[in-house]
Amino acid sequence: MNDSLTRRNVLKATGGLAVLGLAGCTGSAAPEAGNQISHDEKTTESGGGHEHAGGTIGEPAEHVTVTMLTEDDGYHFHPHVVHVKEGGTVTFELESGTHTATAYHPDNDAPRRVPEGTEAWDSGVLSESGATYEVTLDKAGVYDYYCVPHESVGMMGSIVVGDPPLDGPGMSEPSDDIPEDAHAKVTELNEMVETGLSGHDDGGHDDGGHDDGGHDDDGGHDDDGGHDDGGHDDDGGHDDDGGHDDEGGHDDEGGHDE
Repeated sequence: MNDSLTRRNVLKATGGLAVLGLAGCTGSAAPEAGNQISHDEKTTESGGGHEHAGGTIGEPAEHVTVTMLTEDDGYHFHPHVVHVKEGGTVTFELESGTHTATAYHPDNDAPRRVPEGTEAWDSGVLSESGATYEVTLDKAGVYDYYCVPHESVGMMGSIVVGDPPLDGPGMSEPSDDIPEDAHAKVTELNEMVETGLSGHDDGGHDDGGHDDGGHDDDGGHDDDGGHDDGGHDDDGGHDDDGGHDDEGGHDDEGGHDE
């Protein structure tokens, strides 16, 4: 074997041969409630295809199941995005076809799209219907994974663990190490995660649950502090001459004539 043929390429080659000519479109298992991206999924009569729209992420679960499928319209992980608690477990279950669940990790000869400091995981090739593989994830973050034989056609998924930041490796733009034809799928997953988590940003309520302190911008008073200019007219309650006329109560001659 050529030394340059990496483990990743070997799996692609063997997995591709294993699924060659396999037929079948079987119904997917119902995802567990409250732990997946909620999105619209439409199945067409002609091809069984489906479309995805943004939704919200449910509360994280202790355990979720992701089904691995070969269908007439392609290859899928279902649901595409799931949400577990820190220390939660994801079970991958093969329903049809031949697939892997492989983390985007340098130890898998793949670019990093999982949190720093986490270990690589890889199911290996699963080909018997009902076969399962489990992974437990302790660190909050977004974990992207793929099927080795079908990465180039976009068989990828994301696991959201806990309440992660959105600037980790799993939310980065697709790198050149990922097949170009699969870049759109990476972008789609990123958008699904970002949209799903955005419903958690404000804690489920608007700006603190109230407006600006329950009063208007002037603290419950009008612009002049709740009263006019001190209750006086502009001249302090006196007329312009201090309460007497310009002559101080006298005529110009001091109160008497010449």
